[in-house]
Amino acid sequence: MIDRRNFLALGAVGGGAVFLSGLFPSAAAAAGEDFYFVQLSDSHWGYKGAANPDAQHTLLQAVEHVNALPLQPDFIVFTGDLTHTTDDPAERRARMAQFRQIVAGLRVKAIRFLPGEHDASLDNGAAFQELFGATHYSFDHKGVHFIALDNVSDPGARIGAAQLAWLKADLAAQAHDARIVVLTHRPLFDLAPQWDWATRDGDQALAQLLAYPNVTVFYGHIHQEHHHMSGHIAHHSARSLIFPLPAPGSQEKRTPLPWDPAMPGKGLGFREVDAQPRQALYQITEFPVAKG
Repeated sequence: MIDRRNFLALGAVGGGAVFLSGLFPSAAAAAGEDFYFVQLSDSHWGYKGAANPDAQHTLLQAVEHVNALPLQPDFIVFTGDLTHTTDDPAERRARMAQFRQIVAGLRVKAIRFLPGEHDASLDNGAAFQELFGATHYSFDHKGVHFIALDNVSDPGARIGAAQLAWLKADLAAQAHDARIVVLTHRPLFDLAPQWDWATRDGDQALAQLLAYPNVTVFYGHIHQEHHHMSGHIAHHSARSLIFPLPAPGSQEKRTPLPWDPAMPGKGLGFREVDAQPRQALYQITEFPVAKG
């Protein structure tokens, strides 16, 4: 297992490393097949503004730091808002192509992508699908079933009936005690609906997932670390690679927190998740590394 200190370099650029050793009691873990993956989120490639004057370098720094890890992750997942929104379809595709070119420099070539509303809500995910493929899908890795949900291509912040039917069929093929990780951009629960921090039909997805005792959700969108329980389902958000946002509902508008030139990584800190089973829950220990 990789030493925690080896991840501290990511503290200045955000993201999170997710350890699945102990997250689910499994035969794979007992056989020594522990693994981890890196979650990066909300890079907003193409952003220009006062919230991050160094925006053109942050994603490049993240790639460098992940490549420098002495033990490379099994795979990497970007949980949405790969690019910053634009009304120009040609510019949207150009930003996605630039993003794809940058992340092609990652040593780990097993990379999964999810769209964010900045990538997909203006064209129902058309450009994203052209450059990155499906907006929702599932895959299995070393005894864990991963489900990527799209709650952004619908501009109304819905998963939609068709995808919910797909989710039902996908779950029906899993054993009752299957180890399930859900990846999504927006939170599936109502965190701050007035800020668009919710999924309008997320309760329908959660109702399906609650039938399974071993489910964890990782998401982005809110540009900060946050933890929530829906019954026995734990939700964990990743920090952004571009700028931090205020605590849910703490002010009238969700404007970015001010840039601090003395601490350019402030609010973009690294989150390590090392989970251990505790009955039906998951005990999560957080190690803050971005100081100040």
